[in-house]
Amino acid sequence: MRLTSIYINNFRLLKDFNFELENDLSLIIGKNNTGKTSILTILDRFIGESSQKNFSFYDFNSEYLNLLSKRLKGEETSKPKVDGISLRVHIEYDENDDLSKISKLLMDLDPTNNVIALSYEYCIDDLSFQKMKIEYDLFESNERAKQKADPEYLLRTIDEFIEHMYKEYFDYKEKSMDYDKKSNIINLDNFVNLRKENLSLKDVISFKYISARRDVTNRHIDKTLSNQTARIYKKSIGVSEEKDVLIDNFIDVLRDTDVNLSRIYDTLFKDIKSRIKKFGGLRKEESQIEIKSTLQHNNLLDNNTTVVYKNQNRDLPESYNGLGYMNLISMIFEIEILITEFMRTKDKAPAEINLLFIEEPEAHTHPQMQYVFIKNIKDILKERVTSDDNSISMQTIISTHSPHIVADSDFEDIKYLARINSFETISKSMKDLKIKYSQTAQYEFLKQYLTISRAELFFADKAVLIEGDTERILIPTVMKKLDYENAQKYPDSELTPLLSQNISIVEVGAYSQIFDEFIHFLNLKTLLITDIDSVNTEGEKSPVKDSVDYSNSSIKHYMNPTSFTDLKGFKFDKKILAFGEQKWENDSKGNLCIVFQTEENEIIGRSFEESFINVNLKFIIDNIKKFNGVKNPRYFKSENLVPYFLADNCIKKKTHFALDIIYNSMPDYSNWNIPSYIKEGLIWLQKD
Repeated sequence: MRLTSIYINNFRLLKDFNFELENDLSLIIGKNNTGKTSILTILDRFIGESSQKNFSFYDFNSEYLNLLSKRLKGEETSKPKVDGISLRVHIEYDENDDLSKISKLLMDLDPTNNVIALSYEYCIDDLSFQKMKIEYDLFESNERAKQKADPEYLLRTIDEFIEHMYKEYFDYKEKSMDYDKKSNIINLDNFVNLRKENLSLKDVISFKYISARRDVTNRHIDKTLSNQTARIYKKSIGVSEEKDVLIDNFIDVLRDTDVNLSRIYDTLFKDIKSRIKKFGGLRKEESQIEIKSTLQHNNLLDNNTTVVYKNQNRDLPESYNGLGYMNLISMIFEIEILITEFMRTKDKAPAEINLLFIEEPEAHTHPQMQYVFIKNIKDILKERVTSDDNSISMQTIISTHSPHIVADSDFEDIKYLARINSFETISKSMKDLKIKYSQTAQYEFLKQYLTISRAELFFADKAVLIEGDTERILIPTVMKKLDYENAQKYPDSELTPLLSQNISIVEVGAYSQIFDEFIHFLNLKTLLITDIDSVNTEGEKSPVKDSVDYSNSSIKHYMNPTSFTDLKGFKFDKKILAFGEQKWENDSKGNLCIVFQTEENEIIGRSFEESFINVNLKFIIDNIKKFNGVKNPRYFKSENLVPYFLADNCIKKKTHFALDIIYNSMPDYSNWNIPSYIKEGLIWLQKD
């Protein structure tokens, strides 16, 4: 038995949200403020053991509140399919499962329709809405009367009314819904009201979590890990026969210790006991006391257990270790505690489904430690939940914005959250991306490439795709130079500087077309910087002015111009694309822009190096002695300087040439120019 999918309606950014769960581990990723914590919160509010079950006014999705406002005002008559906040989970079972705990939840006895849809709701029904509307009409009438009596009176808004009154009209419900697996259709009108039938779901689903706000510190006074050992001990009582034997042995040792300590106390406190006997005003039998040892095994570990680190045969306090290690160890301790809670006791069976949520495990940890965590977490969980007599089935959700964790995770476990507007987030599964690729080899290449080195794309707001090392070295410097220029020219501009934006620069070489579906999948604003790669009639590289065609596969894939002449004449607007039904199409409002060399000084460069030389001859000549990446420097003294010839014959190594540019730059980079095609592309990218 397992959870297969989760549906969330009208909770914060999760307006009409759903994602499928994997059998073991699901990895939820996305940029900040895309709803990762909201998923944890709503699961805890409805299914967990949180004391904060109440929903606040600000938990309602803003678009839902807008619709509710219009309905209360009489401006809108239609109601949403879910009139409030809801969480729906789908449970799949098979013939091997014990159905005794879920038998009363079954809405269909067809063995092929083996899914139970449980709905947790905080909603308003039709009758309550009519009462709320009557109350609002009275509220509005009273507000108008107050303003009429006092023209300076500020009318209270409908939001203020809803915030003040919603708790009187919204109510909690738990339902088992009529769901058809084949058609994936749910019948909202056919359900069992579980609260009305007094049916508890605690034995069906158990939910626990490890919050990102962990108590781990390395201050000397704190003993986070030591205190967790005491919690582990307490949770272990009654879980299994094997552990009970160990605990009984522990208690026997404590009894013997109590006897020995009591004898010592009798001598240690002899004098004070004698003085108490002589205390006036007390009867003899009331002034005789005994001081005995009563070690309580339940509380003994609370302040008397210490986690230490071994260092060169010395025991060092836990606070002497770094926060990263403490965080990792604390998480393992906490997992131990929560799994023990999932297992309950040997006399009380665990729930059929146990869901563990680990929020942002990367806190305080360096990249290597994050790799270790995600590599081992599946094995740790699997080993732990099957190692005891009272084993359980468990599914885990991990939320993260760490590219290092993503890089070493299973690609198919990933659920990507993306904002589609100011009030809504959607989830995309990496499994769905595989279907988009007609060639399996391309998908496998993309998966391998992303998980090895470029997983930061998942967390970027914008991206720059580049061909090689030269651009990788120079683009951050070009961005900095452009930010300097903009600050000088437009001091009052509200545009965010490029280097202050969350822009990921990714080297894709000649494989940018393989990122085709991925760019569309992420819906990132993306700038692709490439070379025109002109060729002559023989298909060999040649100066643009002498060429009849081009060999750049990226341009052919994304733009497919009718001819080389057509390509050279492209205006900037024609280089902006949006994804149509089947392919990328020209669209001035699109989120993909492809830039390549354009005409400057009556020359179109074939490569970045030629373009840079074309607009920076004086800069290079003035610093030629310090350009270690240049060979044949005498060519720069010629009267007939041809940028194509210089780029082809004077660049010793492209990366060294790029470093030369940075090394010989002035502090504000004002002594050289940005090739126009790169500049116009970055200006486009900078805008929202």
